[in-house]
Amino acid sequence: MDQVVEAARPGDEAAFAQVIEPLRHELQIHCYRMLGSIEDAEDAVQETFLRAWTRRDSYAGRAPFRAWLYGIATHACLDALRRKKARMWPTDLAGPADPRNYALAALDVPWLQPYPDRLLDAAAAARDEPEAVVTAKETIELAFLAAIQRLPARQRAVLVLRDTLDWSVRDTAAALNVTQAAVNSALQRAHATLAAHLPQRRAEWRSDPTVSERRALERLIAAWERGDAAALVELLSDDAKLIMPPGSTWFAGRRDIATFLAEHVFGQMSAGWRLLPTAANRQPAFGLYWRRPGDDVFRAFAIGVLRVDGDAIGQIALFQQPELFGAFALAPCR
Repeated sequence: MDQVVEAARPGDEAAFAQVIEPLRHELQIHCYRMLGSIEDAEDAVQETFLRAWTRRDSYAGRAPFRAWLYGIATHACLDALRRKKARMWPTDLAGPADPRNYALAALDVPWLQPYPDRLLDAAAAARDEPEAVVTAKETIELAFLAAIQRLPARQRAVLVLRDTLDWSVRDTAAALNVTQAAVNSALQRAHATLAAHLPQRRAEWRSDPTVSERRALERLIAAWERGDAAALVELLSDDAKLIMPPGSTWFAGRRDIATFLAEHVFGQMSAGWRLLPTAANRQPAFGLYWRRPGDDVFRAFAIGVLRVDGDAIGQIALFQQPELFGAFALAPCR
């Protein structure tokens, strides 16, 4: 705290930046929870740092400097949400498609994005807390992120501050400039919404990948690269989903997913696939590369994120957005 105050008083921007920079990763995760996008989160962090510098004289040391920054970041996110629509999830826009009568066109809507585990690990390492609440799986998994996108911005902020960061009602109210009664009311309404849309699996979540998750990813990669649709489908639960942003088309159930994989992925598109393992949102993931027929180069195609339920894959989310590969630091595939 003294270091922060001393850095701010003489207007030493370099010294101030040195103090706040170690908090960058965890603030980005906080903003990602609020906004559902890596790019939007980084923009909000940059805005947070700018606001913190211009308002540095307002920090009186009565609260922890970290909490002061989180308050600024939360308001930066709320301002962003006033300008932008909430991030969407395909199952919220349409029902499951017929695997023999569908369209794969992209929709120009803001889509929820995956978040690389390498950035989560960087945040935990910066605080020297591998199990820090900022990276806890139950509040970073895609199911949770998709569910909280349904919340109005203020409810989302209250939920993240109270449930994820474990802030008190008093501190949350002070950060958001609302009454404690308003915080309690917003949290109650947020919980009611989540209860209707979030899978009841939170007690089972673990921060580290399980043996089942690692095995499922390994087997999926092997089957996909062989072009073996039958072996891939055997890994799925009966009620599995295949979701493919930036399109609203998705498939439900092993039979329909099997038809789509056999006829489209390994049929029309051929078997020219390579996969590299990675991780996102504390879930097993992979970088998917495709080599067009007649081409000799594998090109970035999608980031795949798995939800593993027990020993079966309950959901495959294929983010067909090659621009995401940079955030995952995935190398070119040959």
